[in-house]
Amino acid sequence: MKVVVKVDEKGRILIPKDIRENVGIKEKSYVRVTVEGRKIVVEALESVADKYYGAFKIDKWPEDLDHFLVEAVKKWWLQSI
Repeated sequence: MKVVVKVDEKGRILIPKDIRENVGIKEKSYVRVTVEGRKIVVEALESVADKYYGAFKIDKWPEDLDHFLVEAVKKWWLQSI
């Protein structure tokens, strides 16, 4: 599928809805933009949350998720040395 779109004054382009849906680009999702010669390639990235949704059963979320993550990384780091 090929379409012609206009670049606005801020350098933005609008990716038509049909194309976004076809490649899995959702609102507020991330994409990878690369340059290949004179081409700009926009690649949909899979959400980590969507990828692992339901993979782990959580009985109770920690009250302070930031603190929990810091402690988990510290524990992992100390075990890996």
